[in-house]
Amino acid sequence: MPLSNSSILDSREVEGIAEYRSQLHAWLDAHADELEPRYAPPATLDDQIAQMQRVKSILFEAGWMRFGWPERVGGWGGAPVLRTELGAAISERDLVNPGLFSLVEVLAPTLIDFASPELAAEVVPRLLAGTEMWCQGFSEPNSGSDLASLGCRATPDGDAETASRWVINGQKVWTSLAQYSERCVLLTRTGPGDSRHRGITAFFVDMNTPGITVRPLEMINGMHEFAEVFFDDVAVPAGRMLGPLNGGWGVAMSILPYERSSCFWQRIAYLYARLQKLLDVAPDDDRTAEVVGEVFVQLHALRARSRATQRRLAAGETLGAETSIEKVLLSTVEQALYDAARRLLPGVLEMDDGAAAEEWRTEYLYSRAATIYGGTAEVQRGIIARRLLDLGSDQ
Repeated sequence: MPLSNSSILDSREVEGIAEYRSQLHAWLDAHADELEPRYAPPATLDDQIAQMQRVKSILFEAGWMRFGWPERVGGWGGAPVLRTELGAAISERDLVNPGLFSLVEVLAPTLIDFASPELAAEVVPRLLAGTEMWCQGFSEPNSGSDLASLGCRATPDGDAETASRWVINGQKVWTSLAQYSERCVLLTRTGPGDSRHRGITAFFVDMNTPGITVRPLEMINGMHEFAEVFFDDVAVPAGRMLGPLNGGWGVAMSILPYERSSCFWQRIAYLYARLQKLLDVAPDDDRTAEVVGEVFVQLHALRARSRATQRRLAAGETLGAETSIEKVLLSTVEQALYDAARRLLPGVLEMDDGAAAEEWRTEYLYSRAATIYGGTAEVQRGIIARRLLDLGSDQ
């Protein structure tokens, strides 16, 4: 029986996260069969997307996807940490791919904070309920990690202050799940070419708009998670502008706290589960104890730091350069975990054709990108050196 807003668990009655977590896991236990993936591993990307949307639908219907979200967008209110706990719980149970699921945490707050109230109320429930997917159009072929240099241009159809629509031309790349998405949070250049972060505007674009072409990219693990997206004279209503004209940099920066807090927390929960799975199949000897122990210490240190970051965010503090440390730690431990799998399961990742081996192999290959996605390790170490350790200027 679905939860109701006033019966089994009301956010206003939750006395603490521990109680919420206890009730959440009890519900997940009771609905394990309903939530279980309907495919045998290894899953294709199509399988993972279908499973994620199905799980979101069930959780939304039961109420769990509504906790931590404002009532004005279909939520039931409560602290954002409630939805962080949900993401961690379903990630550690292997019900969803945490990387795919975390897009909800990245993009829904953007609409809530920067779209018109009417638009946010219309579309955010669809994302939470699994009836829509959205993507994030930020990266470009010639921008690298320098987001402020993006060139995809939006031109007003008339005067910029009164235009009823804008026309977009350009290209994005490394756009996660663009081929599955109904909408895109898109950064465009609206100022002079040298205006950098001062001349960027964000739009919320329907992906079925004429002029949009999506070309999926194959990754080293054979998945097509990313895509190139081309915009050729794509007309977007002015009402789809997120935030003020030339205020897109603020939109982009608003995503950082969620990406580096709740999304990381979900990923950490998933890595703990994978480490346990490795321990279950590795030889029971001193070498396993040493290798797994090293990864566990790294993972635990990251988890402790991530929890502190979430508390800071919940207290209303602004997150900044210090979150680059967590990004480096996450990249390091993710690769260390899958390196450990390769060491403790010799030949399995390279030679075995079984389903379990294919799963380890796919995730091992994906982990090689951990030092690239979400800001490269080089960039993060530069930020740490210059802004936290005062070892030189940004130039």
